[in-house]
Amino acid sequence: MKQMHIVIRSTDSQKELLAQLLENSSATVSWVDNGINPPEAAAYFDFCFEEEGYAFESVSHQPVFVNAVLVTSAELPANCIRFNGWNGFINQRLLEIATSNPANIEKSLPVMEAMNFKYINAPDEPGMMSARVVAMIINEAYFGLGDQISSKKEMDTAMKLGTNYPYGPFEWSEMIGLKKIHALLSKLSKSNARYTIAPMIHKELNDLFVDLS
Repeated sequence: MKQMHIVIRSTDSQKELLAQLLENSSATVSWVDNGINPPEAAAYFDFCFEEEGYAFESVSHQPVFVNAVLVTSAELPANCIRFNGWNGFINQRLLEIATSNPANIEKSLPVMEAMNFKYINAPDEPGMMSARVVAMIINEAYFGLGDQISSKKEMDTAMKLGTNYPYGPFEWSEMIGLKKIHALLSKLSKSNARYTIAPMIHKELNDLFVDLS
């Protein structure tokens, strides 16, 4: 397999996971803290886009994979490929990607091969596929919490044992971050009422804001 060099901007915890996932791949990696004067590479990955903004403005020809679950390709440069890099979604070496430019899919193939990753081509919509599903599950769990059906711990246990999910809904929420779940549901609920946000999500975020202030 041909060796390929990639550049990655990520958090320390993401770097630790990615280093493990890429250990037996043919990809070599440069880790950067920002996108200023990045080294030459065949592809670039920005895991911090949703928290810190776009990093690789100087890269115009090579593909830039952006952890952009909440926005669509219309809000990114033309050479960008969205992927779902939320915590808990890439552990199995599987990337869910989305782009409005078919040429970007072709550019993705050698990158995925070098990284020893598989990919799923998802709709270029907020949440793509898996994040939408998980956000809905989390939302329903918070509706249940508000109705006092059960506790968070019991619902997490029931989902893992009953559906063989790797995490329960509240475990997912903690891993991803409730703010991100709220932001995705807010976007989706504008065109589909079934994504209306559970009152307990609003309450928990409001309580968190009060605690932090």
